[in-house]
Amino acid sequence: MPKQIIRTANAPAPIGPYNQAVKAGDLLFVSGQIAIDPATNEVISGTVKDEAHQVMRNIKAILDEAKITFEHIVKTTIFLSDMGLFAEVNEVYGSYFNGDYPARETVAAKGLPKGVNVEISVTATMVL
Repeated sequence: MPKQIIRTANAPAPIGPYNQAVKAGDLLFVSGQIAIDPATNEVISGTVKDEAHQVMRNIKAILDEAKITFEHIVKTTIFLSDMGLFAEVNEVYGSYFNGDYPARETVAAKGLPKGVNVEISVTATMVL
């Protein structure tokens, strides 16, 4: 099964040796996104809700490039710097779905890239 690299200027460029997303067969694997503004390539400042919205906008840009939507997401992983942020991030995250939520786990991590509070990766199907 050949893989296809998905790239867009509307989401942050990778900060290491990885791609924004890789399509393999009918699945799209989106690398963990953090609150980097793709226009400036800098981490945004603000609240954890602001961070979560930027992360979700970055994910949306990658999904758009792959010509799919949040409805196509089947699995997410959320990494938090502190589980005390769960409720605020969960509120933002949930607002991007129509109620048909994907499978998910949320874990606290000792440290996240660039000192952010939230990182989210997703797996999506290319077909509904």
